[in-house]
Amino acid sequence: MNLLEHIEARREDHLAELKEFLRIPSVSTKSEHKEDIERAARWVAEKLRQAGLENVNISQTKMHPLVYGESLHSPGKPTVLIYGHYDVQPAEPLELWTSPAFEPAVRDGNLYGRGTADDKGQVHIHLKALESLNKTVGNLPINVKMMVEGEEEVGSVSLWDYVKQNRDRLKADALIVSDTSMLAKGVPSVTYGLRGLNYYQVEITGPVQDLHSGVFGGAVPNPITILAETVAKLHDKNFRVTIPGFYDDVATLSKQERKALNSLPWKEKDFRKTVGAAALCGEKGYTIVEQLWTRPTLELNGIWGGYTGEGAKTVIPSKAYAKFSTRLVPNQEPAKIAKLVERHFRKLLPKSVECKFEVLSTGKPWVAPYTDAIFQKAIDALEKGFGKKAAFIREGGSIPFVTQMYDTFKVPCVLMGFGLPDENAHAPDEHISLENYFGGIRAVALFYQELAKT
Repeated sequence: MNLLEHIEARREDHLAELKEFLRIPSVSTKSEHKEDIERAARWVAEKLRQAGLENVNISQTKMHPLVYGESLHSPGKPTVLIYGHYDVQPAEPLELWTSPAFEPAVRDGNLYGRGTADDKGQVHIHLKALESLNKTVGNLPINVKMMVEGEEEVGSVSLWDYVKQNRDRLKADALIVSDTSMLAKGVPSVTYGLRGLNYYQVEITGPVQDLHSGVFGGAVPNPITILAETVAKLHDKNFRVTIPGFYDDVATLSKQERKALNSLPWKEKDFRKTVGAAALCGEKGYTIVEQLWTRPTLELNGIWGGYTGEGAKTVIPSKAYAKFSTRLVPNQEPAKIAKLVERHFRKLLPKSVECKFEVLSTGKPWVAPYTDAIFQKAIDALEKGFGKKAAFIREGGSIPFVTQMYDTFKVPCVLMGFGLPDENAHAPDEHISLENYFGGIRAVALFYQELAKT
């Protein structure tokens, strides 16, 4: 039985095993799930062994265990480091799930359950691809290192310490990640670019305490009003960020890349349906795809202050708060942008208030030279595995680990995602298309087989 025949014959076994994985409520943000997290780590370790990996180890970290395994029996062949995570988001609000979050169910060609798309389903694709190669070929045709963490949904607190402590052990010719999405249903994709992310919080203080708005209103600064006015000045009428120097280092897209991105089989109608807003807005002069993937942004993520309870309370608040973020694109330096943002924000404020400005996190953008041979092998494998034309895409989101690994090891990072943008990752009724799950196993197995020919 050849590789693809073996994978086809094991469809039901693979699906049953994935359901078993999904039933473990490995919610990393809640302490009551500590035992579930540890159970999930043990489950992953056992499946690594079944896939033919050795030296499988569960490393205890400051927070949640990290699982590692390797197979290094192909001298002269490429070595890949596969990354994924077994932890998941909380399932609440539970009442919005059609079927229980941790009782996986198949409906209309999709598998529903927390972690199906992000990221247990995608981790399982690699596990079954490796196992299938091992059982049909007799060994893994390339050298494999696989690292599966349990803290991605809480910021990968311990991951980077582990990488730094095991730098020599983790060296590879390429990093493989499946924690992204395909462009659309029927369009298997390799992601070659991600935006970076800076996150900020501001605290605006006016009077030293809350004041009666009748007794003091009209003569004292209102932090909420001032904060709202300030935030409103951060964009112009063309939705362009007004911070001086914000766009100075933005990399210019080549005509070739711009044409390629705008020629993708991406449907604006589907995007509008997913968004559900009355109308769209974005930086003038750029298509929606360019706005989403290749242009920097500043977005307000939360704003609060004063009285927000039931009924009325006539108060001028002492403080107002906001959280906001900037998505960054190639050549923008996070530390430089953070300084520009803070300087301009403070300059916009009147002297009647004080400001506490915090940079909560920074993250670099990443873009790959997708002309590298390994990217073409990935595209070819996707097309064979799915029987459909594959695409190179960029994404608007951020994966800090990818940029950190690229900066550390200077090797290609291949992002082969098998989720879809509308599969409700982090939300109720999260799901993954079974077509993409089974196609992913075929494509990944073919990809690793093809890499052996390098």
